[in-house]
Amino acid sequence: MQSNFQVSGVEVSAGARMIAERKTGKNIVRQLRDINETSFDLITLWHVLEHVPDLNQTLVTLKEKLSDNGRLFIAVPNYASYDCQVYSKFWAGYDVPRHLWHFDQNTMKALLTKNTLILEKTIGMKLDAFYISMLSEKYKRGQLSVGGLISAVFNGLISNLKAMSTGNYSSLIYIVKK
Repeated sequence: MQSNFQVSGVEVSAGARMIAERKTGKNIVRQLRDINETSFDLITLWHVLEHVPDLNQTLVTLKEKLSDNGRLFIAVPNYASYDCQVYSKFWAGYDVPRHLWHFDQNTMKALLTKNTLILEKTIGMKLDAFYISMLSEKYKRGQLSVGGLISAVFNGLISNLKAMSTGNYSSLIYIVKK
């Protein structure tokens, strides 16, 4: 399927970078500073920001590359979710040591404000409650058994039901502008 999108990408993993290049037909770079384009209408970070060592410098760079009417989509796990409370130290959203940072809505808003970015909208990633609960069950039990799978589905469902009133879904997408 063809689209009219002009795509650029950053991927630190050599293997994943090769797959992305094969699928997109584009050169995918290893670091953000290697992106040659100076302006983007849309920049997406799907479960990326929690991995970067320097949050503020990354956001400054992304803001510089965002067009005046552009949007930044940032998806990250939310440690204020119900499934985080249930699984505690086994919650897969913590993913230590690969996740260097952990966010809830307040910390994300503070980070965006510090970097003079404007939060336009927050959207819950409803399927993440089930996925993160399955991984959490595996971490908690050492394997994902049938009982663990049933618990994961139940906990994911309860997490989403509770999030309908609190907004604290397991993962959140923040839509941001300059």
